[in-house]
Amino acid sequence: MGLRFEHHTDDGPLLGVGTSAPRLSWRVPRAGDDYRQHAYQVEVTRPDRPAELTTVESEEQILVPWPGAPLAPREAAQVRVRVCGPGEEWSAWSAPAEVEAAPDTWTARFISPVTLGAEGGPAPVLTGTVELPGDIVRARLHATAHGVYSAELNGERVGDQELAPGWTSYQHRLRFQTYDVTGLVRPGPNRLDVLLGNGWWRGRLGFQGRRGLYGHRLALLAQLEVTTADGTVHVLATDGSWTASESGVLADDLYDGQRTDLRPGPRATGPVEVVDADLGLLVAPDGPPVRVTGTLPAVRVWTSPAGKTLADFGQNLVGRLRLRVRGLTAGDEVVVRHAEVLEDNELGVRPLRTARATDAYVLAGPDEAMLESTLTFHGFRYAEVTGVPGLRAEDLEAVVLGSDLRRTGWFESSHELLNRFHDNVVWGMRGNFLDVPTDCPQRDERLGWTGDIQVFSPTASFLFDSAGFLTSWLKDLAAEQQKDGSVPFVIPDVLRQPGPATAAWGDAATIVPWVLYRRTGDRGLLEQQLPSMRAWVDRMAELAGPDRLWTGGFQFGDWLDPTAPPESPFQAQADPDVIATAHLARSAEIVARAAEVLGDTAQARRYDLLAAQVRAAFAREYVTTAGRVLGDAATTYALALQWSLLPAEAQRQHAARRLADLVRTAGFRIGTGFVGTPLMTDALTDAGEPDLAYRLLLQTGCPSWLYSVTMGATTVWERWDSMLPDGSINPGEMTSFNHYALGAVADWLHRRVAGLAPAAPGYRRLLVRPVPGGRLTSASARHLTPYGEASVSWQRGDGRLTLTVTVPVGATAEVHVPGAATPVEVRHGTHEWTVTDPSATEPELSAEPTIREVMDHEPAWEQVVAAARDAGFGDEAELAGRLAAYLDAPATGLADAATAGGFVPGTAELRARLEALPFL
Repeated sequence: MGLRFEHHTDDGPLLGVGTSAPRLSWRVPRAGDDYRQHAYQVEVTRPDRPAELTTVESEEQILVPWPGAPLAPREAAQVRVRVCGPGEEWSAWSAPAEVEAAPDTWTARFISPVTLGAEGGPAPVLTGTVELPGDIVRARLHATAHGVYSAELNGERVGDQELAPGWTSYQHRLRFQTYDVTGLVRPGPNRLDVLLGNGWWRGRLGFQGRRGLYGHRLALLAQLEVTTADGTVHVLATDGSWTASESGVLADDLYDGQRTDLRPGPRATGPVEVVDADLGLLVAPDGPPVRVTGTLPAVRVWTSPAGKTLADFGQNLVGRLRLRVRGLTAGDEVVVRHAEVLEDNELGVRPLRTARATDAYVLAGPDEAMLESTLTFHGFRYAEVTGVPGLRAEDLEAVVLGSDLRRTGWFESSHELLNRFHDNVVWGMRGNFLDVPTDCPQRDERLGWTGDIQVFSPTASFLFDSAGFLTSWLKDLAAEQQKDGSVPFVIPDVLRQPGPATAAWGDAATIVPWVLYRRTGDRGLLEQQLPSMRAWVDRMAELAGPDRLWTGGFQFGDWLDPTAPPESPFQAQADPDVIATAHLARSAEIVARAAEVLGDTAQARRYDLLAAQVRAAFAREYVTTAGRVLGDAATTYALALQWSLLPAEAQRQHAARRLADLVRTAGFRIGTGFVGTPLMTDALTDAGEPDLAYRLLLQTGCPSWLYSVTMGATTVWERWDSMLPDGSINPGEMTSFNHYALGAVADWLHRRVAGLAPAAPGYRRLLVRPVPGGRLTSASARHLTPYGEASVSWQRGDGRLTLTVTVPVGATAEVHVPGAATPVEVRHGTHEWTVTDPSATEPELSAEPTIREVMDHEPAWEQVVAAARDAGFGDEAELAGRLAAYLDAPATGLADAATAGGFVPGTAELRARLEALPFL
């Protein structure tokens, strides 16, 4: 039945859980048609105690309260569950799940080398020893560090975590890990060695070039607890008796890479000392650690025009290189440089800015050696290897790193480029969800930008079980939030700027918790975050003042709008004041709904009133009576339509029509940045223009989602044109080829194209409402909801459409079959409908079409674009832009409109080609 604790997803025993009463969830994989849970039993078995059995009459199965007495610190328990359905029939018991509470006290103290481990010097190894008797029954290692650490016990690696303890707001929260090391200890002498690296604690961090943001000394906290058969606990704890030595890691940095000397020889040693540190900051993990999540072989090794040896792994990824070498001389050096792209057939390193992304090894001799740098990571597809003559592809593999999130969401369609784009979104999330939801994984940045995860959180929550991961990050956000409620631009906050209040970025404080609640049903998360949510909205309201308009001050705006110059990403078409005020209305409404869920009716009324006041102010200040929104930009229309900022139906209709026309006259190319992009396809669909949404989605010209795919991208880019059509890198200083924000449209693919969406928190009720279109003949999505796997698929052909829906046990679904007048209610199981395809035939042009009607008729428009291109009148976007003022004109005047009444050279040729088209 898949019993789990809180949001933890690791298989096997859950060690070091951070709460004494972890909530329980389970799934019922299959059940009869009439099944409905009305009770459950939980059995908790603790060592040397009789089992505790608790019976609860309830339909709940997600995040139910821990039964009975809380776990004591370090206490372990086995938990089983069974459920009762119709006829008082109990299910079989689930397989037992093991849980063990984290420690709450420490004998250990943080220790640091006295004479070794200085900044710029070799990475230190700290060593402690303990003599153990026989009859060992259990051993646990609890550890954390100022820096990153890797432990070996009696020469064997401890655990499989990478870059532990990970990155949190260290001045507020420092995670520790618990490992089962029973199989590594032995009677007699035992030796624990822990390698410390700079990591986020002391290494270079942020594009401002700072080091040592959290401290200038590396330190270790470790406590080995070994229990023998008589119940005695033997402890090896970090203290002043430990020793330090230098490792062969001569230098390590997350941005610059690692340099390692593999030659044997005496290493310097020295004492350690206890350092002052607040153990009250220690917390247990909420989500999975960073691990190796896969490996990829090199698909090609070749020599570049400059004589460099290059390797291609076929996929832009995050991790490190694993390289096998043999036959080289002691003292020889191997150097590996990393980059995401090639430029002029050489490694394209300019997007790295100052990050060196270089690993180097001094070899020990001719014997075969496996080279791998474990104290750093890189974002790359390509590598340049120096010092290995005759390098072969089989000697290389890429080691993929990331938070070990469980995959929960999939999408597929009949469109090959769209499928590759969705794969790119997945790979972008895999690379950038490395303990913190970062903007990019390769350059001198890699920060937890709030705006990026705010727009991407719905997609992230579908593709992977990211609840525990984001719960931890939100705790850091609340901890870093300033006293006035301002939310830093990045979490953890390494920029440390005073008063960082900016719309869309700060709104991560409200939108991300609300998304997680809707996708997981976790009321506890809302309760945890509500003070932070309220503080942010109160700060926005304070900045807006009594007129409820948030104007002036610094704003990122619609960041990286495609019209923004490479050197000025702020210069978007959308007015930043409009964006800011819209976000105040949206976040106030979210806080009202969150308070309502938690039963705080007074606060719900307060924030509902605030939201209403802001909506009224928005309409009064920024919207004309007819519905034109200030700035006349696609992003602001999408915000106004999707967030109910237009009070009158006539205004909404006009705004929807104007948004559609902006899409048409952009040549069906995207015209929005980070803020507007996630809303565009929903806004068009809800406005009754799903065909335009598909035209936008499936466009391959630049800028568009699929342009990067046609250019060979394997992750989503930061800019729509991070690589220009000629293969050169965008000239802007800031360009990344692995940025998930613009991939937020994948949420629309899941919810609207395939049609799988939550209608109630935690997917207890599904909304199945697919919108077939875009010449797609099939689409499908499946998602591992908290209740089990839900799926929707549709196929069309021969004038028929078949819709198949699977609902997990414990959930229900509201199904809107395409073409049907009313929805259908279904319970668990698989259901299928075959109906007449409502879009089986292509609509025909009217006898006397307008220019707008020709543009909307895709086959006719394609002929017009081809005629214009053949006549030398530019691409689709250029032609569409010329027609902007003539959309309501008869199509017979299309040539005059496209040529400005004949003033553009080549008018005669274009006119002749257009007049040859039958519909003109």
